[in-house]
Amino acid sequence: MHRRVFLKGTAAAIPATVALQMLGGRWVFAQSADFKNDVDVLNYALTLEFLESEFYKQGNGAGLLDGNEATLVQQIGADENAHVVALTDTIKQLGGKPVAAPKVDFGGAFKNRNGFLKLAHVFENTGVQAYLGAAGFIQEPAILQAAAGIFGVEARHAAVIGELLGLKVEGGVFMGSTETPKTKDEVLKAVMPFVKG
Repeated sequence: MHRRVFLKGTAAAIPATVALQMLGGRWVFAQSADFKNDVDVLNYALTLEFLESEFYKQGNGAGLLDGNEATLVQQIGADENAHVVALTDTIKQLGGKPVAAPKVDFGGAFKNRNGFLKLAHVFENTGVQAYLGAAGFIQEPAILQAAAGIFGVEARHAAVIGELLGLKVEGGVFMGSTETPKTKDEVLKAVMPFVKG
């Protein structure tokens, strides 16, 4: 089984601040026993990626953006689709069963440009915090490295969306010198209003 297939090209080193935050997250959240194994973590991530993928599919299909904005956000949607494929394939390679895509309802998020981008910003930052909060539970180093690769992409997505919204740099375009992890319960509480059934 070749676990390095999970997001090819993720051999870059993890920055020290991220590694320290991941290490700290492991001890802070270890008592909650959120995840039994790597497949559990990957299915958690897959659920979030399904949500984001569908969000961008619907949002980009609403025709609210044009020009460079549309190009950037369409690429973000393509990245989320790639994450779904990579996570699904990896779960299968590990002998696990991928979770099904949840049914979703984003309410009035696609009534206008700002509503779409504001919720995109929330989803991207939630994804960053979710990956960071779950990182300490990953046992296989190759999977941790690949997850860190997705974490970095989600953070860049959040920064791009923050810039499109014209948010202030600190606390808007980026969230500080380190990211803050969220527990599984915190993340699920944040996304559950959009999951139906």
